[in-house]
Amino acid sequence: MSKIKIGIIGAGSISEQHFTAYSHHPEVEIYAVCDLNEERAQAKAEAYGASKVFTDYRELLALPDIHGVSICTWNNSHAEISIAALEAGKHVLVEKPLCQTVAEALKVEETVRRTGKLLQVGFVRRYASNTEILKKFIDAGDLGEIYYAKASCLRRLGNPGGWFSDIKRSGGGPLIDLGVHIIDICWYLMGKPKVKSVSANTYNRLGNRSNVEHLTYYKAADYNGALNTVEDMANALIRFENGASLMVDVSFTLHAKKDELSVKLYGDKGGAELEPELAIIAEKHDTILNVAPQVDHPSFDFVAGFQQEINYFIDSSLGRTETRSPVEDGVEVMKILCAIYESAAQGREIEL
Repeated sequence: MSKIKIGIIGAGSISEQHFTAYSHHPEVEIYAVCDLNEERAQAKAEAYGASKVFTDYRELLALPDIHGVSICTWNNSHAEISIAALEAGKHVLVEKPLCQTVAEALKVEETVRRTGKLLQVGFVRRYASNTEILKKFIDAGDLGEIYYAKASCLRRLGNPGGWFSDIKRSGGGPLIDLGVHIIDICWYLMGKPKVKSVSANTYNRLGNRSNVEHLTYYKAADYNGALNTVEDMANALIRFENGASLMVDVSFTLHAKKDELSVKLYGDKGGAELEPELAIIAEKHDTILNVAPQVDHPSFDFVAGFQQEINYFIDSSLGRTETRSPVEDGVEVMKILCAIYESAAQGREIEL
């Protein structure tokens, strides 16, 4: 059987996870690569056997043999390229966030409905094995009704700079880059309840702290220590119509002792921690139990998560299954993110 031809638009750091996962899929051929930097696109093409290289995504989308594309570009181009790809008859896997505004998100959603093509949002944590395990417990009713969740993704020093710190290209800082993941995974595991209101704060107190020495961290390829127009940190309380609530805080930089990643959910029959590692809290025979699942990956496995995400994208595009992260969910998460920024800017609670 001939292989499915895939194009990858954007050859920056996150694209490596897409290239690797596609290369390990037995039904896929990485056929075309596009990046504004032709040299970088060419390097990826040579490394993964792609026969076509472009600097204009429109030329890639014009290829009739392309079945689907991964969009790994700056956030400000997600909506534009997604819409163009859908209208060109391609299935789309777009990195999170779906776009930068709710208006853009609704346009993408309308295009999905009009074209009948698949758009899968890159909420990769939905595809992780620890998430899959916990969801089985939740779906079986072991936690009961989840009425509260709490999530943190705090970096003491970790502003990647470059496009990440340029609000025009990114749309925001740690909230839209890191917060999108932990907000989505909590909302997903809580059963995707309808949002009622958001109350939030953002802070721009520390900058990117490029002066700090003796501590290394990831820096974007276009890092520029003088450019930083995004928030340092954000926090929010999200209320849902069913009475549940979610508290979240995220940072690129913070005077903290160490980095922190935690995702916790609380139900009326039990609780759970997804990060820093999977744990179930139960009550039996009038005794509270901490249950530690014996699994290979109690925390998020980066490589395996992306492989599962790509596998789902291929299967969903062929009609074998349904994606776990459809465009409709991307729209709802975009509403939450924008409401957080709006609440912080206006200093008041935002009703949705």
